[in-house]
Amino acid sequence: MGAEMKTAVRGGAGDGKGVGALMTAVRAGRANAVPTLLELLDAAARAEALTQLKALRIEVRSWDWNRWEETARVRRALYVAGAGCHTGAAAAADWLGGRDLLGWRTEDGVLALRVLADRTAEWRADVAQRLAAKPAVAESSYGLIRALVETSGAAVPATDGYVLGWTRAVTDDKLLERLRTDPQTRVLIAHALSMQETPDQLTWSGTDGSSTHWPTAVATLTREGVLDRAEVVDLCVSRLLRGGRLRDLRFPMALLQLVPPDAEERRDRVADWIGMTADAISSVAGYAQKTLSGLALEGALPGGAFAEMTAGVLFRTEKKLLRTQLSLVNKVLAKNPALAAEVLPVVADAFGHEDSEVQERALQVVARHLKDVDEQTCRELAEAAELLGPAHRAAAEVVFGDRLGEPERLPYEEILPPVPEPQFLPGPEGTVEELVEDLLVQRRSDSAMEYERSLDGLVRHAHHDREALASQLREAFADAYWQNANGIALHRDYDHFQHGPRGLDAVLASVLGKVRPERIEAGRNQPVPMTACVHGAMEASHEIRIWEVAHLIGGGTLPLLLSTPTRHTGGIDPLELVRRLREYADAGLEPAPVDLGHALLRVRREDPSAGKAAEEAEVLGTAAGARLAVWLRSENPLAATVRFHPRKEKGSGRWWLVDRILVETAKRPEFRKEFPRSFHWLAGGLLPNARRCYHWEQVPERWATLLPADRELLAACLLSSMASAVDGDSTRDVTGPLTLLAEGEGQVGRAVALVLAFGLGCRDAEDRLRAVDALLVLAARGELDARQVGRDLAWLLAERSMKPNRLADAARTAAATGAYRTVWTMLSEALPPLLDAEQPMRGLGELLAIAADCVERCGATGKLAGLERHASARGASQLVTQARRLRNALGQGTDHGTPETT
Repeated sequence: MGAEMKTAVRGGAGDGKGVGALMTAVRAGRANAVPTLLELLDAAARAEALTQLKALRIEVRSWDWNRWEETARVRRALYVAGAGCHTGAAAAADWLGGRDLLGWRTEDGVLALRVLADRTAEWRADVAQRLAAKPAVAESSYGLIRALVETSGAAVPATDGYVLGWTRAVTDDKLLERLRTDPQTRVLIAHALSMQETPDQLTWSGTDGSSTHWPTAVATLTREGVLDRAEVVDLCVSRLLRGGRLRDLRFPMALLQLVPPDAEERRDRVADWIGMTADAISSVAGYAQKTLSGLALEGALPGGAFAEMTAGVLFRTEKKLLRTQLSLVNKVLAKNPALAAEVLPVVADAFGHEDSEVQERALQVVARHLKDVDEQTCRELAEAAELLGPAHRAAAEVVFGDRLGEPERLPYEEILPPVPEPQFLPGPEGTVEELVEDLLVQRRSDSAMEYERSLDGLVRHAHHDREALASQLREAFADAYWQNANGIALHRDYDHFQHGPRGLDAVLASVLGKVRPERIEAGRNQPVPMTACVHGAMEASHEIRIWEVAHLIGGGTLPLLLSTPTRHTGGIDPLELVRRLREYADAGLEPAPVDLGHALLRVRREDPSAGKAAEEAEVLGTAAGARLAVWLRSENPLAATVRFHPRKEKGSGRWWLVDRILVETAKRPEFRKEFPRSFHWLAGGLLPNARRCYHWEQVPERWATLLPADRELLAACLLSSMASAVDGDSTRDVTGPLTLLAEGEGQVGRAVALVLAFGLGCRDAEDRLRAVDALLVLAARGELDARQVGRDLAWLLAERSMKPNRLADAARTAAATGAYRTVWTMLSEALPPLLDAEQPMRGLGELLAIAADCVERCGATGKLAGLERHASARGASQLVTQARRLRNALGQGTDHGTPETT
């Protein structure tokens, strides 16, 4: 800007011309011109400009998305101008930390620093500390904060956000040199080691020894004396002791291995190491166990501490840690027999471990050192031996002799969970205020039943007084994305519902007139593609129902929803549906087609009252009543067939299980005639298609409530989602619908068995646990075909779609509840094909161990095809050992009792 121009602007600062020039530059998005223009404004002019800048900021927030480029430029200019016009440190920090103003361009911070250069050092230090205290802001504004700190002499802001920005800024090929010369390194490294979530750069940057590897760089600085070695060790140990996810512990673990504690530091932290062996993740517990092992073998670990360490490790489930600990006990007691009286009772706690191999090793340790304890301790150990499984009874008798009492032989009783009691959906919503409150909660909830109850409440209140409902919704959802100042005019540029109704949002917007009629019509009449995946078909059926409600709500023809469930599974009691149809008939109204179709699919056809309900439905004298009567008297109106493409080599397009599933619905011409088009895919309208769909990781609970009375069809619809969690590595949270499936109604066949088998082999432990719960509930209800589940498991294992260790975990969990016979029945079908295989699969020994435990507990007898070959083989591998154990158990047997449900 020329001298004449500067003079003109300066001269006009008092009369608003300087402010006008600034605002013109800001509106034009010329951020680079702002610092110079601010220099020409006095305090009064800046205060005047600040008022206009705040108004412009509010205006920019309302701009349409198609002005995004202009918006970005103006916000950059606002960011710089507002920083220069604020006089208070707190207000300036709030402005600089505004999420709508922060940009990704690094020069934004440089420009802001220029306009703050004339402030006092204390003021700039205050702003820096306030910005650093905002986690998200501190990371993105690291450059500005760093400059403010350095120019003001402020203390280094040790906050999570600032450390995240720092680690991102210094991580490159010159990492070591940057850390060495950075005066903030010591403070920020200490804080990074105390963070609950370790910065990504510290966890993932480079490999051991590479130029970007943080543990290597920090260890080098520690050896050079730049960082205090004792402090680094203390910080690492403290972080490991606090625990957390593996990704967050990688950095302190790797650093501690590169900067190992010396002998004195190891002895001073015995309590910390013991805590890690008991509670830390496996890798950390292994490191602590190794450290304590060295102390124990040196004689530097007190007997009480060694016993405490042993108790903590033997309570864990990792076999490697358990075997190592029992081996360590042998070595320590061999060196110091005086410790036997204190340590052996702790070892005896492992007699009740779920793994028979651990029981055997613990018994061997006790047997080897029993001579070193007194008679009283021997008797206590003998009492503990009652916890040993039947396979180790003979060995225990040899060890303890007459001290071991005779076991109490009782008939076996299968313990299954209680049959779940039905959960009934509460009645209709009360007042409009209660409905709106529930709707606000519903925005953060995935509950299908809350969703259904809220939808029914909207329909009822809109029928009673649409204006009162609209008034409440308009106020409660004033900040909703579909609620805007321009009203319906905004939708000419952008249709918020072009990709679906978004839960209940389309219905809410429809009550307020915020959805175009043509969008509602398009949603009601959207087709279900003939080659759609089952997920797409289920989703389309749900969406068409919502669009129908959006079309009819408040029009006087929809007093209530027929399809609202009465039970948590999605089922509707037949007599309740008759009552709802009677209310429609009394009002002279015809049911909405899709709503009636949903109601028929959900009605409980196997309920004892179904016959009476059919008679009462006929008496109504309406077409809907007649349809309900026919539907209640029908047998198996819907069905599906599941087939699989053969597995081919990788790269052929049919390697993954999810790509090979074929689900075909049975053709039912009468169903297609009576039901709306949105349901035709349920009766032969969906062609088989094995292509992976974009829904395959999604299993909303509301999909499972579509078919509560047709479990076999529902299971077939869920198969591809389950399959993606079996042979995939990232899919999880897909087995939630299994609970509704197990507690629902309708036929149980191959599809249900398959979906249970898939659930037992899911990658995620929580998914497997839900599958186990569903399996046991079906067993308790007498509806489980355990042999078919076993055959499907054998197929999945044989074709390498399922990992044996996942099945072992699920089977062990199920057996531990007391359902030994159920689990054995399943495994007796799953094991023979695996035993007959030419090359035994890895993990087969673990499955045999679980099977042997089940047989020993429930007293099953007989032979298992293929078992003898492995049981008679030479060697002491787990496969051979457990095969012998299972063979011996099947040859003995015990008394059988009646299964018990508790």
